[in-house]
Amino acid sequence: MIDPTLIRDPSRYAIDRRTLLGGSVGGLAALLAASVPARRAFAAETLTVADPGGAWTPASAAAFIQPFGKEFGVTMSHIARQAYPTVQIKMNVETKSYTWDAVVATEADVAELAPQGLLEPLDWSGEDMAQIMPQAHLADWMGQDVYATVIAYRTDKYGQNGPKNWAEFWDVKGFPGRRAMHKHPIDTLEAALLADGVAMKDIYPIDMDRAFKKLDQIKPHIAVWWTGGAQATQMLQSGEADLIQIWNARAQVTIDAGVPAAISWGQGIYSMEGWCIPKGDPRADLARRFIKYCANAKRQAVFASRIAYGPTNPKAYDYIPAARAKLLPTAPDNLKLMMHSNTQWWSKNKEAAIERFNAWVLA
Repeated sequence: MIDPTLIRDPSRYAIDRRTLLGGSVGGLAALLAASVPARRAFAAETLTVADPGGAWTPASAAAFIQPFGKEFGVTMSHIARQAYPTVQIKMNVETKSYTWDAVVATEADVAELAPQGLLEPLDWSGEDMAQIMPQAHLADWMGQDVYATVIAYRTDKYGQNGPKNWAEFWDVKGFPGRRAMHKHPIDTLEAALLADGVAMKDIYPIDMDRAFKKLDQIKPHIAVWWTGGAQATQMLQSGEADLIQIWNARAQVTIDAGVPAAISWGQGIYSMEGWCIPKGDPRADLARRFIKYCANAKRQAVFASRIAYGPTNPKAYDYIPAARAKLLPTAPDNLKLMMHSNTQWWSKNKEAAIERFNAWVLA
């Protein structure tokens, strides 16, 4: 079992007895002040952090939020944010009314927010931050985990022979059953093109006309268009969906709970999400300290032990059991089957794609 505490060196706070006896009262006071751990620098402060909710919340609480608050004497306010927080972050900055001090955002979110100057720079000093994988290292964002959009299916419906790729997901005769998909174009347009035979390396730039034509074929067979990860988890768990487009950890949490379900990694689409700070936030310094805390390998290992997303600090695998590691998107056998979402393309095309997708769903 992973130890969720970080070991601190008590010798850093030791005061030599001879120094105490020979020093002045003023010197003694100074030494005693110096001996107080730096964690008290933020005492009596409150930090509000937001994550995607659902299974993410207890994992984040155990790995980062509760230990940080306890160690540094900070009152932590922990809330679930909207699925895509770009609009609310922009409103926070423009109105200077800060709902969140640190918030989890995806690569695509940050690619949209950063060029507008809506995020605070992070503090990338220190060993933990230096260990973060290069793809998760931006001036104003630290990738926290790697997640994947995959196909999950009920094994009490299909055995171990559920759909292995998006073409099979589209095959309603070969795989009859209630289907559910994400009510959002990101990853859904990619899935449609993959189902239509486009190679993973040729997905971008996305041919939206072709993607929507393929979506027209599956639309009558989608029982539910889900809007949040918790909803997707519940649908798989309850059996409301026999097969579903879902984030891998949302499916894994149901499997871990004993639900008869399985994940197909074939043609999965992986990306990253991580921490950022709205520009001008009055508690930005404390938020930066919190984000550095989230870079620690042991802390990330605790997170991955509770939700099946891959760590962005590779050293975290030193503390993750092999049986758990193979369930993560970054496990080599899983990663080789998937493609990486092109966040640069999405940052330029997301607004138009969302508008078209929402109109298409309602048509």
